[in-house]
Amino acid sequence: MDLKDILSISGKPGLHKNIAQSKTGVIVESLIDGKRFQVFASDKISSLGEISIYTSGEDMPLREVFRLIREKHADQPAPDHKATDKQLVEFFEAIVPEYDKERFYISHMRKLVSWYNMLLEKGITDFSEVAEEAAEEVPESPGEKLDDVDKEVK
Repeated sequence: MDLKDILSISGKPGLHKNIAQSKTGVIVESLIDGKRFQVFASDKISSLGEISIYTSGEDMPLREVFRLIREKHADQPAPDHKATDKQLVEFFEAIVPEYDKERFYISHMRKLVSWYNMLLEKGITDFSEVAEEAAEEVPESPGEKLDDVDKEVK
C-alpha cells in the first residue's frame, strides 16, 4: 500500500486508510480498530505521501524518513512516542542528522514515531519510491510540512 493512501485526519486519533470517494468526502478505515466512516471535505486531511520534514537543505519526504528508520532498525519499532525528549532527539539525530532543529519540534518527532510504529504494526513497510508512471499522473503540488498537520499526538 502506498503512503498516499494513508491519511492523517485532524481531530481523529491514529492513521486511516483511504477506501473510496463519496459525493461529499472520503470513506476511510481506521488502522487502529478497522472501523469505517466518512470524512467530509471540510475536515483537515493530510496524506502521508505528501508530508515532509524540515532539514538544513531540501525538505525530506516522510517516505524517505520512514525508509531510513526501517534500514537502521531492521523492522524493529522506533522508540515509543512517550519516550523522553532526549531519547527522541538522539533517535532523530542518528536517523536524520540534518533535520532542522529550529523547525522540527519534539511534538513532530512524537507524531512521526507513533505513525511509523503503527504502520509497522499493520505490516505497511514498503516505503520505496512511487512508480514513475503513477508519479506522472499526479499533478505537482507543494507538499505539506509536518508542521501543517494536527500537532496533537493521540
